[in-house]
Amino acid sequence: MAGSSHGHTPAAWTGVIIAFIGFCIAGVFMVAAQPVGFWAGMVVVLLGGAVGGIMRMMGLGQPKQNHPVHQVAGEREPAGAKG
Repeated sequence: MAGSSHGHTPAAWTGVIIAFIGFCIAGVFMVAAQPVGFWAGMVVVLLGGAVGGIMRMMGLGQPKQNHPVHQVAGEREPAGAKG
């Protein structure tokens, strides 16, 4: 997907960074055998997803109409159809 700007937005970067920090927290507490710390890290992971989603709704994410997956190619026959 060369040239795609998928994920290169403030909403995506912020959500992923927060989720990564939560993943690291959960990993440390899992090794330390501390279930409360592990679940606190999982809450931070979910918080990262929520923050990213809220930022996207605020207009800091990529609009759906600009993404190539959401564009219609036109009136063409499906692949493999005999015409």
